[in-house]
Amino acid sequence: MKYQKTPISQWATEDRPREKMINNGVDRLSDTELLATLIGSGSGKFNAVDLARHILISVDHDLQKLGALEFQDLVRFPGIGKAKAIILLGAIELGRRRIGSTPSKRYKIRGSAQVYKLMQPKLLDKKTEMFWAIYMNRAHAVIKVHQISQGGVSGTLVDPKLIFKHALDHLASAIVFVHNHPSGQLKPSDADVRLTKKLKDAGKLLEIPVIDHLIFTNSGYFSFADEGLL
Repeated sequence: MKYQKTPISQWATEDRPREKMINNGVDRLSDTELLATLIGSGSGKFNAVDLARHILISVDHDLQKLGALEFQDLVRFPGIGKAKAIILLGAIELGRRRIGSTPSKRYKIRGSAQVYKLMQPKLLDKKTEMFWAIYMNRAHAVIKVHQISQGGVSGTLVDPKLIFKHALDHLASAIVFVHNHPSGQLKPSDADVRLTKKLKDAGKLLEIPVIDHLIFTNSGYFSFADEGLL
């Protein structure tokens, strides 16, 4: 690929990403320019914009793929050392957390879309399967979001006794379950269906109803409640 050899400091002021951000606002920067402001400085004959462009080309300019990059992936790019990789990962994680941030008052669950939004900071880009429980009061306001287990790329073990112990400890009146499919497959497996029924039955016995079970992927979700499977 072709790189600019002129240092950014020698560019016209209106073309420099940092000056453009200050003068015109952050929303006026391209993805490449935004990434360049995080990278900060170039390396050798490559300036920060060159490095940013190289990274974005490698992920087909797909910000979802960019968000999935890990430390080991970033430091493989020429000019991206440990310090720059850490800054990029920190910015990506802050973006993730902002997606799921909520006001100080308790977050109320009114449907599957809100569950998906709530869990995005915890499950976006995860490469192993994780199982979470959202414990709620009678008004379906969230009391606690708790990770139950973490497994491999194709499954994780779930202990119903542990799930409902936490529910009783937190005096929960309802539960929503969420687990991710790193493969991106939205269709529930037979094991998913059996586990959901088992948890629903246990909840009925303890008078702690299971409101929903979501299968989470980066591109969307499957809701057992929305599909009439609860």
